[in-house]
Amino acid sequence: MKIILQENIEKLGARGQVVEVADGYARNYLLPRKFALPATPGNLKQLDRIRARLAKIEAQEHATAQDLGAQLASTFVTMVRKAGQNDQLFGSVTAADIADALAAQGLVVDKRKVALAEPIKQIGEYDVTVKLHHAVSVAVKVRVSREGEPAAPEPQAAPPAPAE
Repeated sequence: MKIILQENIEKLGARGQVVEVADGYARNYLLPRKFALPATPGNLKQLDRIRARLAKIEAQEHATAQDLGAQLASTFVTMVRKAGQNDQLFGSVTAADIADALAAQGLVVDKRKVALAEPIKQIGEYDVTVKLHHAVSVAVKVRVSREGEPAAPEPQAAPPAPAE
């Protein structure tokens, strides 16, 4: 079945693109969730208008993602967890934990946008990528420390050079 995508869908296509998908995937998932429109002759005639509308939405989302990305670039997240002798965590730090920690700092990020291949299971510092938009991704510093240890100071921005 041919459809016109209303949303960017990973591994399928971008907004405004006409793609061929399985009938069941279109009928049961994409169309009910308004991720796509059927590629009927009427919708194909209106494709230029649809693409113009989607381009405006895309530009707004890109600008919002860049603003949030600028804030996230200077963000540092500290997670305190119980750990064993070899710095092995009892449990793990997941994408949801990182998203919650960012939300506590006033930066709302969906946990699905935190690109964590596998949960963090060791104490240490990590660079975690947050994909805010298909063209905007930011690395956030995450420090996992042992519960009960004194907290290490968070990295500071470089002090301004003295004026001469």
